[in-house]
Parts: sequence; structure tokens; C-alpha cells
Amino acid sequence: MNDANRKKLVDQAPADPGATDEMLSSQPIGYWSGLAHEAVTRCLRDEMAKVDVTQPQYWVLNAVNGGAGAGAGAGAPGRAEVGARLASLTDARETARVIDQLLHRGWLRAEGPGSGSGSGPGSGSGGEGALHLTEEGEAARVRLRGLAAEVRAVVHEGVGEEEYVAALRVLRRMIANVAGR
Repeated sequence: MNDANRKKLVDQAPADPGATDEMLSSQPIGYWSGLAHEAVTRCLRDEMAKVDVTQPQYWVLNAVNGGAGAGAGAGAPGRAEVGARLASLTDARETARVIDQLLHRGWLRAEGPGSGSGSGPGSGSGGEGALHLTEEGEAARVRLRGLAAEVRAVVHEGVGEEEYVAALRVLRRMIANVAGR
């Protein structure tokens, strides 16, 4: 840490959900970013639960559709590829369970070797069978995209686009500041 940064340091106050605007500069970022994560995730998952869907199911539907890290012109992914696409969000065993749930529900279909759901979560995780959305799965994905957009609107209420972008830039910078430490 250089001298200029030392001079800017402010004593960090204990986390305080009732902190006034004047007190915010001394509040811990981890506390506030954690609260935001918990509140937004809880709101989205509560809304999805009302239609009997989980957030990981939505992630898998999007990953199979070609989102969440698919390259341009990517073909139908197998279990292993879906797991890799979602690795930053959940672990491989959870992804395998969700794929099995969606196959059982009829929202996904699998074709080719290694595509069967087997006898338990992750049993068909060879990754060779291609996964596809069924008509019902695509309809569900589209409905869930609309639900996610509604939740996003609630979360963003009173927050302008410039404020939102600025907040994300600050968070990205803070993450970069501590990466690799």
C-alpha cells in the first residue's frame, strides 16, 4: 500500500444496517455486497418457487439453450459441457441432479451415447449425449426469462442505469484489487 492510499484510509466501522448515508464510507463492502446478494437471490428464488422452479433449473435451461458461456455456433451441449458452463454458479453434482430433474419433467431430452439419466443424479455424466430443450422446456425458459425480468425491475426500482453501471464498476474494481492476494 502506498502513502497516498494510507492517507485515504478511514477506520472501518462495524457492519450496521442502520448506517446513515454519512456513515456509509466506513462500512465494510463485504457486509453490504453479501446483503445485496442474499436479498436479490432470495427474492428471485421465492418468485421461482411460486411456479415450482429453482434458479439452478433456470440456469440449466439457459445453458442448454446456448447461453451461459456457449461459443458462437455451438452445438447441443452434453452434461459435461453444461456443467462447465455453470461451474462459476454451482458444482457439477448439483448440475447433474438438475439435468436429471429436467429430463424427468420433460423439459429436456437427451440423445446419443451417455445421454440417459440413469438411476441417480450424475449417473449419466459422461457428457457425450446431447441435451436439447423440449417444446415445454423452451416455453418454461421463456416464462422464467420474463419472471427474471420482472424481479430485475423490482431490484432496479429507483436506480438509474448510470448508477447501476457505476456500482458494478466499483465492485469489479474491488474484486480486481483483491484477486490473487
